[in-house]
Order: sequence, then structure tokens, then C-alpha cells
Amino acid sequence: MDKVAIVILNWNGAKMLTQYLPTVLNYSRDEAVVYVADNASTDQSMDLLQREFPECKTILLEKNWGFAEGYNKALAQIDAEYYLLLNSDIEVTHHWLTPLIEFMDVHEEVAACQPKLLSIYDRDCFEYAGACGGFLDRYGYPFCRGRIFETVERDNGQYDYPQEILWATGAALMIRAKDYWEAGGLDGRFFAHNEEIDLCWRLRIRGRKLYCLPESYVYHVGGGTLPKSNPMKTFLNFRNNLTMLYKCLPESELRHVMCVRWFLDYLAAWEMLILKRNWGDFKAIFKARHAFAQWKKDFEADRKTIQQGRVTEQIPERRRFSLLWQYYAKGRKYYSDLK
Repeated sequence: MDKVAIVILNWNGAKMLTQYLPTVLNYSRDEAVVYVADNASTDQSMDLLQREFPECKTILLEKNWGFAEGYNKALAQIDAEYYLLLNSDIEVTHHWLTPLIEFMDVHEEVAACQPKLLSIYDRDCFEYAGACGGFLDRYGYPFCRGRIFETVERDNGQYDYPQEILWATGAALMIRAKDYWEAGGLDGRFFAHNEEIDLCWRLRIRGRKLYCLPESYVYHVGGGTLPKSNPMKTFLNFRNNLTMLYKCLPESELRHVMCVRWFLDYLAAWEMLILKRNWGDFKAIFKARHAFAQWKKDFEADRKTIQQGRVTEQIPERRRFSLLWQYYAKGRKYYSDLK
């Protein structure tokens, strides 16, 4: 059994592997085994790995399963105490793994953790996709220490202390293999977006803890395979976020939160059209609402199982306020303002 298996899920990412895999191998080889799981790439990724990085282990998947199910398929083939899910566009740093491993070894109650994510384009800024650890507001809107909506803070050391969080970014997520499978893994039906938040929330419902450990830090390109303004990304974010809420909300809040989200989602759609002239995202939100309504029944058993495993109804890292109200009405743009 490996102690730590770093698993990079790849799809047509030869350019990213060329640029960033060397740092992973150089700074991790003494503490982890590095795998690249390939989602049926059609570029030269596999040739590149065989030629330039023969020390890297590979897992070949028969088709593009997406982020969520791709990881499920790959991790099922790896025997390790800890998995570390790592994006191909991450540049790691010297001794980045040590704080994560040492913390997890000591704190058995912690299921998963993440390093601090900084932007590779501006190394003094947090990176959008996880920053310094994630939270949710009452209505399912995610935010981070260092990033709320589109406002990304500069890193001045203001969050350089371990912090219990609700969700750890899928860009660099260390998780106990035991916890991963006991919680059911990533939800493959999501394909991509919100899947790590969904998994982390399920872990918290089960009483497990998650942390951000900023002593470890990495640099992230961000953006993934889709740009920020993309109808498919908008569709997946809205559909998956609604599905996550349906699965994980306690019964006492389900009706209220889903009713409020119905109003907020259609308000967001009309804002896209009227204020931003964005016809693609306008349609994507409507399609996401329809898709959620169509497949909601497929998650009834999941919701029942999750609620039966609940050890606490109130999770402090799921904040009780409305992030939209805090951000737009009260002008609170930074995580520290929310306190």
C-alpha cells in the first residue's frame, strides 16, 4: 500500500503536464507515488509521459468520464492510505506535502485537507478555485478565505493559520481513502463542478472534519478546461449546486432554501440577459433548473442515505447568512468582513 498517492486526472493536457508535472515529481517523489489517470485523451499525453516521465505511473480510462467519475474509476485502482487529487495545472513547492501528511497523521478526526492556493499569474494573490479554504452560505453559494464571488484578495498572510472549513478544493485535495469510499466518493453524475463541495459536505454531515493548512502552498493556473464565462460551465454549476442542496440540506431547511433558490436563480438568469447581454448563460440557467427538476427523483435514495448518516444538523462552516446580501447590499467583499 502506498502512503500517499498523488493522482492527476488528465484529458488532452499534454501542455500542462509538460510545464507542471516536473515540479510534482521533483518535490513529491520522496513522500508519494505520482499517478496520471488519463480520461481517453486524443492528444500526445500518453506518448509524452512514456518519453519524458517514465517514473510516473499511468492509469488509462476507456473514455472521458469527466472529473468526478474519472477520479472514482482511477482511485478504485490505487491502494493508498491517502489520495491527493491534483489538477494538472498546479505548480507545487518544496516540502509542500510534509505539513499535509503530518497533520493528517496526527488528527484522525480529519478526513481531508488542502494547501493554500495562490495564482500562478500573480503569486501574491489567492487563486479563485479554493484560495485558503471553502465555506457555504445558507443558500448554497460557495466562498473562500481570500475569495468571495469575483473578488479575490491579495495574500498578506492574513489567513496563515490552520482553519476548519466546509470544503477543500478539488484542485489540490488530500483525503483519507477510507473516508473517500465510506462517503461514497465523488458523485459521478455531476461530471464536473461542485463535486468536491458535495463530497466534503457529506463528510461533514457524517461528523468528519476538513482543514486548510496554509503552511503548505501551491500555485494554480485555474480556469480548467472551460473559461469562466461559458454556458456549459454555468449549466453544470447551477444544476449540480441545486442537486447538492437537495441531497445534503437537513429536512428542516429543505423547502425554504429551495424556494429561495428558485427565486434567486431566475433573478440571476434575467440579470445575465438584461444587464450583461449574455444570452448563453441566460439559457444555461433555465436549462439547469429544468435538468434538476428532471433528475431530482434519481437522488431520493442518496438523500435518504445521507440524512440517515447525519450526526449533526448544524454545521458551523455552513454560515447562516445570505452571501448575496452581505456582498451586494452591505458591501462586504472580503472574508474578514463577514465575521
